[in-house]
Amino acid sequence: MSQIKVEKNLSGIEGLCLITPAVHGDSRGYFMETYNENDMKEAGFDIKFVQDNQSASTKGVLRGLHRQINFPQTKLVRVIVGEVFDVAVDMREGSPTYLKWHGELLTAENKTQFLIPKGFAHGFLVLSDYAEFCYKVDDFFHPNDEGGIAYNDPTIGVEWPIPEDMEILLSDKDKNWQYISIKD
Repeated sequence: MSQIKVEKNLSGIEGLCLITPAVHGDSRGYFMETYNENDMKEAGFDIKFVQDNQSASTKGVLRGLHRQINFPQTKLVRVIVGEVFDVAVDMREGSPTYLKWHGELLTAENKTQFLIPKGFAHGFLVLSDYAEFCYKVDDFFHPNDEGGIAYNDPTIGVEWPIPEDMEILLSDKDKNWQYISIKD
């Protein structure tokens, strides 16, 4: 019996999925499976994850929008402490939803996971004072293969939930990503 609930094709974007695990709790706390290969196969996913990553960030940190050019990765992301607004942008040329984005609120409390297929740019904004973000990927990191897009690219138009009093904190790399240019 599957321990996950899957919502597929979020915002009409093929492949983007929200996965909610079954959480078993009592007065002592809770238990959940964060990944089960059999449940994923039963839900129609046949993904071989090869690496787990984790980051910690403070309020206002915006990471992204990152993408891999020649070695794209499927990502299964979740938050284990705090709250982030997580975004995926369809960068698959020829896709009917090319440049369309979808965002999800991922929190330690809701325990949901966002499945982002190959060919997407990805980023997140930390909304809580502190957040820890975990993700599985199906290919190893290739340092010379990373690309990115400015988080505020008007062509994409991500609606980041940035409170008026929040200072956005970007890495030097993320400050230098350019806007995409549309080919006529």
